[in-house]
Amino acid sequence: MARSETVQDRRWSTVVWGAVPLVLLTGLLSFDHIPGTNISLTVPYAAQGAGPMFDTLGEIAGEPVVRIDGAETDTTDGTLNMTTVSVRTNMTLPQAFGRWIATDDTLVPVEQVLPPDLNDDEVREFNKRAFVASEASATVAAMRYLGRPTEVVVHDIVEDSAAAGLLEAEDVILAANGRQVTQPSEVQEVVGSLQPGDRLELVLRRANAERTVAVALGADPDEDSKALLGVLMTSAPSGGVNVTYNLQDVGGPSAGMIFALAVIDKLSPGELTGGHVIAGTGTINDDGEVGPIGGIAHKIASARDADVELFLAPEGNCADAARTNAGDMVVASVASLDDAIAAMEDFTAGREVATCRAS
Repeated sequence: MARSETVQDRRWSTVVWGAVPLVLLTGLLSFDHIPGTNISLTVPYAAQGAGPMFDTLGEIAGEPVVRIDGAETDTTDGTLNMTTVSVRTNMTLPQAFGRWIATDDTLVPVEQVLPPDLNDDEVREFNKRAFVASEASATVAAMRYLGRPTEVVVHDIVEDSAAAGLLEAEDVILAANGRQVTQPSEVQEVVGSLQPGDRLELVLRRANAERTVAVALGADPDEDSKALLGVLMTSAPSGGVNVTYNLQDVGGPSAGMIFALAVIDKLSPGELTGGHVIAGTGTINDDGEVGPIGGIAHKIASARDADVELFLAPEGNCADAARTNAGDMVVASVASLDDAIAAMEDFTAGREVATCRAS
């Protein structure tokens, strides 16, 4: 009996000691770097999942999501939801595997959702720039649709950039190298035609007075041959009208189309939504063209689960959208702001809507 107990003990010890390397390996992989070193143990993948929705015709923390001052706004009804995706990065192998097994998240190469070789602060700055640019384009596209004039406003100055100390937040850029500008893309076109070190002459309005400043352009840190002014610009309606988007903690450009629709709804008679629950996503440029985004399947699923009736999807995402279970929700295919408004009007009137179809 004593010999039998000894064998059992030995077998148990073998099992326990055999598990030690696995336990140690699992423990090691739970760290995002090897302790005492800068060697990363994270995987080059990001987990995408459903994010929150925001009604752009409603309020957040007591403030309108889209606030318009200096112009008469129309009463709106219904819901116009901006959809989002949650993105998780810097995951270890067990964390990534756990999200893949236990959630509806999808794993995609991290470069599909974030610029490569950026640290956390740089990623936040990148997302901030993308969101500000999206707001600017949404305002321009909406104003163009409504036939209202716009002007270029400096939103922020990049630290240690060419513009630092010369331009200030709230400056209005009236002209760049002799070209009158009314939207940020026009300033970017002028800068893009120049080289680092070239002189850029800007006519500004600051505190109701015009002035001219000369800026020696810097170089883009990501592309040395590309000129960089170093300002974040937004677009505002001229004539004292001001549009503010109160979702500062949301990054990326995918809210552009929905923001533009919210502005149009508030500044035009009638109700674009027709009292329905509508959601959507898509980038937008100054000309009102709607572009594709990431995470369309998660956004459609989130909207479906929230009983959205009509979802506005970029035409460029329709192949993936058509493969996603949308339930009874209508998923419209839109390539422009005009398409989105037509889809809303057709849906409200009970007419057939141009939908995403499987290719």
